[in-house]
Amino acid sequence: MAQSTAMAHGWPDDPVPLAPESAPVPEYGSGSLGDLLPTLVAGQGVPGFERRIEELAPADRNCVLLIDGLGWEQIRSHPDEAPYLTSLLGTSRGGTGRPVTAGFPATTATSLASVGTGRYPGTHGLAGYTVRNPETGELMNQLRWKPWTSPHVWQPYPTVFRLAHEAGIHTAQVSSPIFEQTPLTKVALSGGTFHGRLSGEERMDFAAEQLAAGDRSLVYTYYSELDGAGHRFGIDSDAWRGQLMFVDRLVQRLAEQLPARSALYVTADHGMVDIPFDEEHRIDFDEDWELRAGVALLGGEGRARHVYAVPGAEADVLTCWREVVGEQFWVASREEAVSLGWFGDEIDERVYGRIGDVVVAAHEDFAITASVNEPHESAMAGMHGSMTPAEQFVPLLEVRS
Repeated sequence: MAQSTAMAHGWPDDPVPLAPESAPVPEYGSGSLGDLLPTLVAGQGVPGFERRIEELAPADRNCVLLIDGLGWEQIRSHPDEAPYLTSLLGTSRGGTGRPVTAGFPATTATSLASVGTGRYPGTHGLAGYTVRNPETGELMNQLRWKPWTSPHVWQPYPTVFRLAHEAGIHTAQVSSPIFEQTPLTKVALSGGTFHGRLSGEERMDFAAEQLAAGDRSLVYTYYSELDGAGHRFGIDSDAWRGQLMFVDRLVQRLAEQLPARSALYVTADHGMVDIPFDEEHRIDFDEDWELRAGVALLGGEGRARHVYAVPGAEADVLTCWREVVGEQFWVASREEAVSLGWFGDEIDERVYGRIGDVVVAAHEDFAITASVNEPHESAMAGMHGSMTPAEQFVPLLEVRS
């Protein structure tokens, strides 16, 4: 009797769901984005902070350049397009040549809040691209801040920038003018002075000027267009490679202008994965009656979902999702995700209800789309959010003067 294909390859005939505890949890507390600014300002003598990333040596003047979507694996895979960044790989994380982790979900709003507050998703509360507001029952888009809610009620903690400014550090953010008044900037990156500059070159030049403006300085600058090219065209596209080449030149431009006693850290909010455009890799929630059963709201994004069940259906929804997509996704109950530390070691009471009754994180190149309710996001070529190395690992490249 002929063996089945599964048995011939040594696979069991009955699929085994991925165990939630097998998901690679971010390195909270010693090597994640939320640990960066506390480490830097501790080295500058700001009270109330301690060094968490032990590999980083103190500097009087610190500059953080965050490139949206610049994953560690993407740099390593494109040495020709990014020769300068590639030359810095060995400097990452204090010369260990290792990346740091973004945090879960690996998405912009969550990561920027972690960077700016020095806290993890379970406490700062921006726990996904969209999450349920327990006060209203509506989905809250934390990148676009819709529907409106009071920013400082949603995220009440002071930013590291604000505390550093109050301690006498010259503190500045240099970014596109369109970000100056956004709620995300207010809750994650405010403090000191915001300087709007349109072009990437202007931002690099002015960041260097601001770094030199204080005897002790903390400067943050940001570039978003690489992420946009990845979402639209994928990280295997000429458009994305062209943006990476431009980013490489921007980083070198800033590095060559560093004033004395400075450290430049080049990092990112997440990496990215290209998702094939077929039904196997893109599972459409809006067209799948099994996944929709008992679900009141679908939050998050394609590779990191918050699933909110109809009251009383939580256990059934968890069982169904594990049976239907458990081979391609880590599927955990809220309690499991929290206890396993997916969102950090602490969860504020106000944040607990924002986390899905079921939390779903993609493994390999799969996504759960929603073609009707999320047409724009569902059409993206490149996605992110989960705990795979391609999304979680981000650089912490270092240049010192």
